[in-house]
This record gives sequence, structure tokens and C-alpha cells, in this order.
Amino acid sequence: MALNYLFIFFFLIAFVVGLIKLIFWGDLDVFPAMIDSTFSMAKTGFDISLGLTGVLTLWLGIMKIGENGGIVRVFSRLIGPFFNKLFPELPKGHPAHGSIMMNLAANMLGLDNAATPLGLKAMKEMQEANPDKDKASNAQIMFLVLNTSGLTIIPISIMVYRAQLGAANPSDIFIPILLATYFSTIAGLISVSIVQKIKLWDRTILSYLGGLTAIIIGIIAYFSSLEKEQITTVSTVVSNVFLFGIIISFILLAAKNKVNVYESFIDGAKEGFNIAVKIIPYLIAILVAIGVFRASGTMDLLVEGMRRLCLLLSVDPDFVEALPTAMMKPLSGSGARGMMVDAMTTHGADSFVGRLASTLQGATDTTFYIIAVYFGAVGIKNTRYAVTCGLIADFAGIIAAILIAYLFFH
Repeated sequence: MALNYLFIFFFLIAFVVGLIKLIFWGDLDVFPAMIDSTFSMAKTGFDISLGLTGVLTLWLGIMKIGENGGIVRVFSRLIGPFFNKLFPELPKGHPAHGSIMMNLAANMLGLDNAATPLGLKAMKEMQEANPDKDKASNAQIMFLVLNTSGLTIIPISIMVYRAQLGAANPSDIFIPILLATYFSTIAGLISVSIVQKIKLWDRTILSYLGGLTAIIIGIIAYFSSLEKEQITTVSTVVSNVFLFGIIISFILLAAKNKVNVYESFIDGAKEGFNIAVKIIPYLIAILVAIGVFRASGTMDLLVEGMRRLCLLLSVDPDFVEALPTAMMKPLSGSGARGMMVDAMTTHGADSFVGRLASTLQGATDTTFYIIAVYFGAVGIKNTRYAVTCGLIADFAGIIAAILIAYLFFH
């Protein structure tokens, strides 16, 4: 529903603004520009979707090797003790524990197709232990907020789009996204824990959070000590070495477990091709709507208003052009993706705005969509404080993404 309203909103606002510019400002070019944008953005959407086929096929093939090789189970065992402490109301040995671990592990690895079914299964299993079937339980809220915070280790889709749009090093946003999504997840986790009175000073929780935080502080401290021109170079090298190391570990784990690596890759690659074809109408629809919105001048008015506010507050305004991606992300993943593509198409994939938009896209997840789908699947009407905590995580992720992008790319 969110995309339906956004689609209507973009066209309707563009039409109203176009009429005002035509009638009151005598702008005879505004409607021709909007019509031209529908054709140009439709072509752009098709070209991008077609170009995605190869890269998406490659990466989904690699991820299928990891999935069949048991990497999700490995992640579940690694994070299991930590997340068991975050769901104290679920009885020990409850079947939801397994689904929760598998869903979060799949999300971290960017396995969206596997994560959603596992997430819905986890919600249904938690609902069985929920005494009030119309009201979200504490466990369900914690699970939802951890999902909406968007903790991702491998942002495959963003790297794929950056590659298609001409980025010299598509993976240079890997570490910035990892840092931004970490802060988003921590903010969401702490906000829910405070409301639910979960003891964050528990030894297990402290050891996991302390270890992760130490690593994040170390990464930020290291990159802060580098010269500006060194940061991108080092980040790119480290990101690519790490990503290639993941590929090798997936292959070795699958081989160890006697999985046919080649056939697993082919199975995943087929999924990648099908997905690339399926997204064509969705991507064209949102890009055309955004193109009309931009061609009418509405986007420029919105951005200029934010820019003037930043100047009034003596804040550097260079990040403002990427903010539409941030504002769209809680509402719609497709809408935010369209905004990210629009930012990279307009300013360049390797521009500060293009890289920041990519980082913002990976910093959080679609809060309202996830809450609607997951709670709707089990018939919950009262979501309690899930939206509030989810938006706290979103806000933290956006602020972190902006600050980190300035450190790495500005």
C-alpha cells in the first residue's frame, strides 16, 4: 500500500507544481520536461535492470553456495547465545529460537529470499507463546526492531546497483554501510531493552556488545588516522579482500560438507536471473514517478529548502541531495532504491552524494513495510512501541551514515 500512495503522491504533486509554474510563473517547459522524463527514466530503468542480470546472477550464485554449505547454521550458532538473552520471555528450547537465529543470520548475509520466510515462521511461532493474540509480545517487538534496523554484513544489492551505474569500486561503501547499520542496530536494541527492562549488563550481552563495539571503534579510529586520499583506497582494498575471503570460505565450507559447489552456484544464478527480470516493471514504475517529481522542480524545491536550513544552522549542506533516500527508506524499500539510483544517476555513482545515498540505503531497513508484513501475518493489531523503537533505529542509522560518509568520502 505504501508504494501505491507514493506513486500517486509523486505524480499528483508533480502535476500541481507544474500547473503553478505554468500559470503563475509562465514556465512553458515544465510539462514537456515531465513527459520527457517519463520516457528517459523508463529507458534508464530497463537499462539498469538488464545490466543487473549478470552481476545479480553471479552474487546470488555465490550466496546459494554459502546457504547450501551451511553458513546460515554457522552464523546461528555464533549469535545464538547472545540473542537467547534478548528474548527472555520465550521458554528455553522454544522452536521460535531457531527461526529467529536463522532469519537474523540470513539478513546479515543479505539473503532476503531466505530471510523473509524464516521471519514469518518465527513470528508465527512466537505468536503461539503470546498470551494476547491481538497485541505484540515483547519478543515479537525485539525481533521486529532488530529486523528493521537492517543489520547487514554483505550489502549485495547496493554493490550490484553501484556496479551497473559505473562505480569504479562498487564495494567501496562496504565498510561505511557495515558501520552505519551497526549503530542503527545498537540504537534499536538499546531502546527496546530499556522499555522491556532487559539487563544489558548481563555477562553474555556485554561480551557480545563489548566485542563488537571494540571492533567498530577500532575501525573508526584506524580510518580517522589516515589521510583523506588514503581512506578510500584502504577501504576499497580491505572491503575487496574481505568479500573475496567470504567467497572462498563459502566454497570451502560447501566442499567440506560435500555439497556440489558448481550446481549450487547454477541454482542460485538461475534465481538471480529471474529476480533481475522480475524487478523491471517495479524499478521502471518508481523511477518514472521520481523522474516526474524531479522534472517538475519539486525535488529541487525540497532540497533547496533543506540546504537553506543547513546554511542557517551553519551546517555543511553537501549531504542534503542524498536525504530523499533516507526519508523514503522507512516507508518503502523500492522507493528508497529508486531515490538511490536517481542520486547516482544525477550526481554520479562515485560522487559524495552517490556514495552517501548508497550508505543511507544500506544503513536501515523498511520499518513500516516490515512491521505491516510481519505483524499482519499473525493478525496483530496493537503494535505497541514497535514503530517508535524502529524509527529510533532508523534515525540513528541515518545520522551515522551521514557522519561516516563525511569521514570516508568527503
